[in-house]
Amino acid sequence: MSGDVVNGVYEVLDERFRTGRCTFGDSGFERLHDGCRWAEGPLYLPAWRQLVWSDIPNDRMLRWDEATGAVSVFRAPAGYSNGNTVDRQGRLISCEQGNRRVTRTEPDGSVTVIADRYQGRRLNSPNDAVVRADGSIWFSDPDFGIITDYEGHRAESEIGACNVYRVDPDTGEVRLAADGFLGPNGLVFSPDEKRLFVSDTRHNQVRVFDVRDDGTLSDGEVFAACRPGDGAFDNIRFDDEGRLWVAAIEDGVHCYDPDGTLIGRLLVPEPAANIAFGGPRNNRMFIAATTSLYSLVMSVTGAPRL
Repeated sequence: MSGDVVNGVYEVLDERFRTGRCTFGDSGFERLHDGCRWAEGPLYLPAWRQLVWSDIPNDRMLRWDEATGAVSVFRAPAGYSNGNTVDRQGRLISCEQGNRRVTRTEPDGSVTVIADRYQGRRLNSPNDAVVRADGSIWFSDPDFGIITDYEGHRAESEIGACNVYRVDPDTGEVRLAADGFLGPNGLVFSPDEKRLFVSDTRHNQVRVFDVRDDGTLSDGEVFAACRPGDGAFDNIRFDDEGRLWVAAIEDGVHCYDPDGTLIGRLLVPEPAANIAFGGPRNNRMFIAATTSLYSLVMSVTGAPRL
């Protein structure tokens, strides 16, 4: 399946990609930094006009300053951190594959452990996290960080499964939210927080769950599947028109209409693992792609920030 390519960046697979003004942005990618081994977890922090991201095999987090373009080390060692987000108080939440835990960085720089066990057993290697309006923290826990020493520490799974969990905002209890995954990876709530979307890298699909009033989930269904030969889905983000953007590793960044139709792609120069919207107007896509951090100022805007 192929379509018209605009400026060597945007591939139109459905006219909704063009009529939805998805192709009117920059005519090329801007490389902000290179020299990573496997870049993941970009997070834009508007108050500081900075972006932090993870370089997992190098066991460090990096920081890019929007005003100066300077890149520096934010944290090293970093527990082989992967995905990053912020809570409702603006504190950094990080998934540390190597330390097999989810942490929060406090205003004074200290680190608080949010979750490291489920029913007394160590987590596998938390991958990505998202915070809901009620303060609950949801995270995926595949085994990517324990199958080798490249992105963590090789070990046996104590849980014996790869799941998605919810941390209760009042008690801190880690509860099972959804199971049945082979490799749960990126996750994001719909803008109204009535649905949770989760990518399963090994199943090559994005599943969607209804979120009930008590915080539990429905059984879920497949929202989108990665085409054969197109790599594997990683993290996912919404724009403010309800389109879902998916980093597909070997196949750039996919864009899905709210009805689940693949309508276009961004043809990233390197395999793309993670994406994030940011910038002063939230219309700059940052792409963590193998050795590099790229950006693309777009004609679409990311879903509203917290």
